[in-house]
Amino acid sequence: MRTLRLAAVVLAATLASSSAIAQPTVINETGQATETQDRRAAGDSDLIWNLVGCLGLIGLVGLWRPSDNDGYTDDPI
Repeated sequence: MRTLRLAAVVLAATLASSSAIAQPTVINETGQATETQDRRAAGDSDLIWNLVGCLGLIGLVGLWRPSDNDGYTDDPI
């Protein structure tokens, strides 16, 4: 029941949110492209670093301490 409520809340939030509007290209006074525009124009994909980051986040699961808390008492610190 709890997961059903959570799923309903997530679905409602997803449907209620709107997508971001397209932002115009910013042209500064000097005529130079910003760093973000340069990175997008380069088209380089850092797939290997994205995969390394995902593995690091998955590795953090190992730091999760299992608990025998029954919900009525506090966890020992």
